[in-house]
Amino acid sequence: MPSNFFLPYEFSPAVLALCLGGLVVYLRGLYRAPVRPGFGRIIAFITGTLLIYVVMQTRFDYWSQHMFFIHRLQHLVLHHLGPFLIALSGPASVLAAGTPGPLRRPLAAVWRRPSVQHCYRIIQQPVIAGLLFVGLIYFWLLPDIHFYAMLNRHLYALMNWSMAVDGLLFWWMIMHGWPGVEHSHRPYAWRIVVLFLITLPQIVIGAYIALSGKSLYSIYAVCGRIWPISAAVDQQYGGLITWIPAAMMSLFGMLAVLYRWLHSNDPVPAKNHVLSVST
Repeated sequence: MPSNFFLPYEFSPAVLALCLGGLVVYLRGLYRAPVRPGFGRIIAFITGTLLIYVVMQTRFDYWSQHMFFIHRLQHLVLHHLGPFLIALSGPASVLAAGTPGPLRRPLAAVWRRPSVQHCYRIIQQPVIAGLLFVGLIYFWLLPDIHFYAMLNRHLYALMNWSMAVDGLLFWWMIMHGWPGVEHSHRPYAWRIVVLFLITLPQIVIGAYIALSGKSLYSIYAVCGRIWPISAAVDQQYGGLITWIPAAMMSLFGMLAVLYRWLHSNDPVPAKNHVLSVST
C-alpha cells in the first residue's frame, strides 16, 4: 500500500463532513443514549461508515477510475456492504441522541414536512425501492453512460453519491421495514422476497459482463490502466464482482431478516423515528 493511500485523490468536503460528522454524532449519542446498543452494532456502524469514506476519499478512488474491477469493488461497498452494515446497526436512536440541540429541532421539522414524508414513502415502497436498487446498477453500467460518467467529474460524483444514498435507503427498508406499515411482522417475508428478486438481475448483468467476448468499457483504455492486466481480464474480474459478491449480499440480508423475524416477540413494534425532539 502506498504511503499516500489515505490522502484524498479528489477532496470532497461533503464526504468528509458526512462521514466524520456521522461518526462524531454517533459516538456522542453512545454517551448520551439511555440504552446503549450492543458491541456488534457499534462495530457495524463504524465499519460501514469508514468503508464508504475509504472508497470515496482515499487513493482507492484513483484506482477505481483506472481499473474496472476496482470500480466494481467501490460500488460494491457504496451500494451494498457499507449501507448494509449501517442499516444493520440500527443507528437512528443513537444518532438522534447525539445530534446537537440547535440542529435537532430544524432537522426534525424538515423531516416532518408532508412533502418530505410523501417522497420518502414513495421511494421506500418495496417495488419502487427494488427497481431503483437494480436500475441504478444497470444504468451506470450502460457502456455509453459509464464512459461519460468516468470522464466528467460532476457526473462521476453523481454516480457515486446516487449509489451510496440509494444503498442506504434500500437496506434501511430491508432491515427496518417501510413507512405506513404498523404491523411490521407482515412484511418480513416480503423483505426476503424483495432480496431474492433483486439477486437475479444482478447475476444476469454480472455474468454478461464477465462472459462477454467483447470489450464493453473502453474508457479504461483511454484513461490508462494502472496495473498490467488485459482489458479482458479486468472486465472479467469486474463482472465476477458484480455477479457473485453482490448477489451474496442479498443472501446475507435474507439471513439477517430471517434472524430478526425468528427473534421478534413484539407483534406491534414501535415506529422507527429518524429524528426525535426532546421535550
